[in-house]
Amino acid sequence: MQRCFNRTLFVFSLSLCSLILAASEVPAASEAAPLRAAVECTPRDGLPDFFAKLVAGRPVKIAYLGGSITAQEGWRVQSRVWFQKRYPSSAVTEVNAAIGGTGSDLGVYRVAQDALGAKPDLLFVEFAVNDHAADPAEIRRSMEGIVRQTWRTLPDTETCFVYTVTARSLADMQTGRTTRAQNAMEQVADHYGIPSVNFGVAIARLEHDGKLLMTSSLSPMARVSGEELNAAAPVPADAHGRILFSPDGTHPFPETGHVLYTQSLIRAMERIGPVGRPRAHTLGAPLMTDNLEGAKIIPLDPAALAAAGAIALDPASDKLAARFARQVPTLWKLAPGAALHLRFTGTHAAIYDLLGPDCGELEVTLDGISRTLKRIDGYSTYHRLSLWRIGDRLADKEHDVVIKVLPTVLDKRSIILETRRADLDTNPTNYIGTNWYVGALLVVGPSP
Repeated sequence: MQRCFNRTLFVFSLSLCSLILAASEVPAASEAAPLRAAVECTPRDGLPDFFAKLVAGRPVKIAYLGGSITAQEGWRVQSRVWFQKRYPSSAVTEVNAAIGGTGSDLGVYRVAQDALGAKPDLLFVEFAVNDHAADPAEIRRSMEGIVRQTWRTLPDTETCFVYTVTARSLADMQTGRTTRAQNAMEQVADHYGIPSVNFGVAIARLEHDGKLLMTSSLSPMARVSGEELNAAAPVPADAHGRILFSPDGTHPFPETGHVLYTQSLIRAMERIGPVGRPRAHTLGAPLMTDNLEGAKIIPLDPAALAAAGAIALDPASDKLAARFARQVPTLWKLAPGAALHLRFTGTHAAIYDLLGPDCGELEVTLDGISRTLKRIDGYSTYHRLSLWRIGDRLADKEHDVVIKVLPTVLDKRSIILETRRADLDTNPTNYIGTNWYVGALLVVGPSP
């Protein structure tokens, strides 16, 4: 498989995504459920509709919903190419619905817009790494919401959970058990008969046997020559014969770690392919009665935006808007002093916006209760998409929220991590301002 690949930009991008993961770490609630044994593949009810289309030579579309590991030109691209080679009579296309540094808590809101709108035949869901610190109950609510939205909208679409791994979670997997996030997802998979593939099983075994180096600052010594997708093909190794998995313990090199991921997926697909008979999925009783099936992205109220003096950024002329146009069709900029007044009905609400170097501080007032919130953090040497919650487990009624852009001049040097302050010194003008960039309102309300 031929690849156009800029190593410098790739490593830089990986480091940014790695930092996003670190920034999102928060203590998670304890989980009473015992961790189950980790296995590479659990076929459950299989993917019969998808494979029936492939065997019949019909065109198929695969959507990949996930974080930065899926966003890489790695297992996502390699797996699509493998399906195409394995079933040459079918036209296999993909939908890239991955956003770095985001988990299932955002995925449940955006699955309809970013994946289901394209009417895929198969939906891969990859969030176990970015969900590592989340409350398992919240993971189940979000993952179940993704499944129920998918099958309510597209009952013939198959779903498969995929679990990637990091250096941080490797030790847990080498005990033979799943991680806590994987365990929560497996409970949802059990309930709905969804097959799952755990890429970490093979990686943990290779690392334990001294055959793989999880983190390496070295580039692979060689490239797999034309046989990246052959499950029996070797992958590049260092002078000691160890496979160099990734530069940061999280984001695999496409020529090594991602090849191993793809080989795991190929082995799993060979097992899953013969399982089950084509049928339309039906929604029975939920696993979690408070799952987030009703999660949706809601465009911001034009009248409220006009009253706040918000400016719509045109992707045709604005680089920031163009960068995020796929996820946020309209990006709005609000200056200090602006106040956005919104109303929503539902039990959960959040804002889909950007963190960045020229952003500032907000005052958020929900039903009369106020708090402040910064839209710049230690990693904000660039702009990135973010979700922040307005309120959870609210009374199911109309709520009122006012978001003010404060004129507070922040000490951004003290906010930016010391390891990243060189960017502030080199590009000081990037940090001028206390703006707010917002894309949409996220709400959990009644399902259609």
